Amino acid sequence: MDSGGMTHAPRTARPRRTAEQTRRLLIAIAMDLVLTRGVTSGVAHIRLQEVLRIAGLTTGAAYRIWADQEDFQRELAAAVIRCRIDEPTASTREVVCGEGWPEHLDDVIRRGAERHMATFAPENRSEVSSRIFLAALALRATAQASDRLIAASRDRHERSIAEFTAFYSEAMRRYGMRLRGTYTMTQFTTAMAALGEGFALQALEGLEHETVTRSAPGRADESWTLFGAAVAGLVREFFVPAAEDPAAEDPDAEAPAAESPQPAP
Repeated sequence: MDSGGMTHAPRTARPRRTAEQTRRLLIAIAMDLVLTRGVTSGVAHIRLQEVLRIAGLTTGAAYRIWADQEDFQRELAAAVIRCRIDEPTASTREVVCGEGWPEHLDDVIRRGAERHMATFAPENRSEVSSRIFLAALALRATAQASDRLIAASRDRHERSIAEFTAFYSEAMRRYGMRLRGTYTMTQFTTAMAALGEGFALQALEGLEHETVTRSAPGRADESWTLFGAAVAGLVREFFVPAAEDPAAEDPDAEAPAAESPQPAP
């Protein structure tokens, strides 16, 4: 009771964060800085002292979690590599089959490739999903420097390959295609991922992605991304119509003997 006769409720102490809650808070703040500023010499430009100041915490709170600045930055880099806001195939599914699968397989390839390359267009690089992808890609390029980064990179790669393997397995069944010879769907999606990430690195270098005019039987000439044209080439190499005779897959196979002409009656 105070001198005026009023009573005040006792103040409730704010619960202390656990070490894990503090870790997540600081990594989240640091990741936001990475996505805002981009990747420069890895994440060396993200200083733990700045992150602590933003969080309103003392140095002691951090050094009970990480041994030093480098330990913090290694965990931050791995967190950026693993970060996703959508499933790997979410945007592809949206543009390819969000309103139903298109009539032709070519449209699946063309739309999916266009969506992938649109991620890196200058007008879209401010989107969170684009910033995450590009930051993760830049950090993966230096992953050999740390076992932690190698593990994070492999986790991201394997998850993407698994999801795109499922997506293209479904697509090829729908369009009556099967794998040629001993190829596997994982090999196809791995090759496609290498192309997609290579073109993404070119975008990081400021190189403009080309478009080409592509002709296909029964279709008018169309404008395709260079990535899409390359994926179409992969599809021709890896897949054949499901009804095709397996013997026709091998260009070195002997042709069947021609029938002898019958004598005229």
